[in-house]
Amino acid sequence: MKTPPNLFKQALARGERQIGLWMGLATPYAAELCAGSGFDWLVIDAEHAPNDLRTMLATLQAVAPYPTHPVVRLPHGDAALIKQVLEIGATTLLVPMVESAAMARALVSATRYPPQGIRGVGSGLARSSRWNRYEDYLHAANETTSLLVQVETADALAQVDDIAAVDGVDGVFIGPADLAASMGHLGQATHPDVRKAIEDGIVRIRRAGKAAGILCVDETLARHYLDLGVTFMAVGIDTALLASASRSLAAKFAAGSEPTR
Repeated sequence: MKTPPNLFKQALARGERQIGLWMGLATPYAAELCAGSGFDWLVIDAEHAPNDLRTMLATLQAVAPYPTHPVVRLPHGDAALIKQVLEIGATTLLVPMVESAAMARALVSATRYPPQGIRGVGSGLARSSRWNRYEDYLHAANETTSLLVQVETADALAQVDDIAAVDGVDGVFIGPADLAASMGHLGQATHPDVRKAIEDGIVRIRRAGKAAGILCVDETLARHYLDLGVTFMAVGIDTALLASASRSLAAKFAAGSEPTR
């Protein structure tokens, strides 16, 4: 068997818009349900959601039969953790809080086998190679692995040109919430100053020839960012969708409420 191509990585390289959903419920069952909903990609979040290696593995297995592409967001850019997550079968990683081009280069190195990088070789134990049933895996993995880096502070955004220019970085994802906090606007991701910084960042990422990404749950603003050139965008969060829908349903049947006619 041959190592499958990373269709998500290829789509970003062609500039094709990819619309995704954020997964924070940390359950493979919910992820599988959403994997059949028509999104291009899903984020398996291990930074702010209670995912560990075993739940990430189970989630990757659950969504594997579906066309949506799983993107694993790590809690941090540790080389040993990167190796483990790649071994369980993730092919696209999203790494938070990348503050400089030097950090981005270190992450690229951690995702690549030598001589391009420092990833350790353990494919005989790894789901990623289907336990060496992909006979070309060791030589194909560097090309089929995709790295997305998150720029989430004002200091990092100031260096986004250099970060985006790093060879091996496929996309730069702007984190609005942390960016707003770093700019003194905690909890105000749509503040005019934050929006201006995001818009400038999108333009600079695209100018560097890389895919720009963001999470935006406001439809009007999301479409605005897409018009500016965002290539990969998450437009919802599973926890928020469930909380909103359950709250709305409960309100319909609250004591004293009138039935809908």
